[in-house]
Amino acid sequence: MDNYQKKSQNFSVKLRRLKALVIKEFYQIIRDSSSIMIAFIFPIILLGIYGFGVSLDMDNLKIGVVLEDNNSKAQSFFLSLRNSKYFSVQVDRNIKKLQKKLEAGEIRGIVTVPFYFSEYLNRPDRKAPIYVVADGSEPNTANFVQNYLQATWSNWILQEAISSGKQDGPIIDIQPRVWFNEALNSRFFLIPGAIALIMTLIGSLLTALVVAREWERGTIEALMATPITMKEIYIAKTFTYFCLGMLSMIVCTVISIIVFQLPFLGSIIPLLIVSATFLLTALGTGLLVSILTKNQFLASQISIVTAFLPAFMLSGFIFEISSMPFLIRILTYIIPARYMITCLESLFLVGNVHRLLIINVSIMALVVVALFLIIFTKTKKRLD
Repeated sequence: MDNYQKKSQNFSVKLRRLKALVIKEFYQIIRDSSSIMIAFIFPIILLGIYGFGVSLDMDNLKIGVVLEDNNSKAQSFFLSLRNSKYFSVQVDRNIKKLQKKLEAGEIRGIVTVPFYFSEYLNRPDRKAPIYVVADGSEPNTANFVQNYLQATWSNWILQEAISSGKQDGPIIDIQPRVWFNEALNSRFFLIPGAIALIMTLIGSLLTALVVAREWERGTIEALMATPITMKEIYIAKTFTYFCLGMLSMIVCTVISIIVFQLPFLGSIIPLLIVSATFLLTALGTGLLVSILTKNQFLASQISIVTAFLPAFMLSGFIFEISSMPFLIRILTYIIPARYMITCLESLFLVGNVHRLLIINVSIMALVVVALFLIIFTKTKKRLD
């Protein structure tokens, strides 16, 4: 019974110490404006940049049209380009003027309707040509120009054939259906990934900076002079900034739904579980960096390199993982943001896909366990 009472007393003492440390950390957060800025102001700014300033949708592509043929058919094709939402058309009969604009980056492509366009259109032995020049300095934009023009051309040919009654054979009616993002709005794809990147950055920075600051200011020495263990210090800091990070995640989610009209088809509890697990990976990364460096500037730089950049480049947020080299694809399996982005896309756009969520959360939980095992094995109550 005596051993049991001693263990019980020791446990209650540890709980009181942890409670005191947590209260101290919360007071420190209130007095320290930098933590508030990292947790709330910084995410709002980044979310605004990704939500308002970044888009993969290509509308109103600026192109030039050289209209050498004045026939009604050529005019009809020109009108189909001008009325398309995908193009902003500038017309000129002098191709050299448009070439100068293409070289200056003022337009992204040139479409030439030759003078023999209408003549060839009425001859069964010839095909009516149009010529397209795209700006290859931006390959993605050049592909958009060519693909959109091909689609516009094909649609115009079909409409002309129907109106003239010369359509041969059955008309194939393709009725595409797009699941989970019917409008193909790139914002719905970008914002879940942006939230994962933001949580990676602020989670790693919060613990990396504040713990390193304790070492720089010498306040960690005062804590070491008390019966408090280093594990208790790190647990208290992790818990405190975990609460701050979860509040930041809630703010980002609310802004995404209300401001950016992002649909949320999942449930709150799975979102909280996913967010909590992922946030612990970011906090653990920052804590480990701060323990190893003990310097704010160095800790912030290493946190960006080890947490943010891998999350940005290897998570599938911007670059397709399947197109990466084999060794890089293997490396992506240890990047927690890869699983967080998949979970967020599912919760926002699809719903509660439980099998996917359980697998991804389990992998992130293994990363959390590995990080904190390393942290606690490295933790020693000494100044060196």
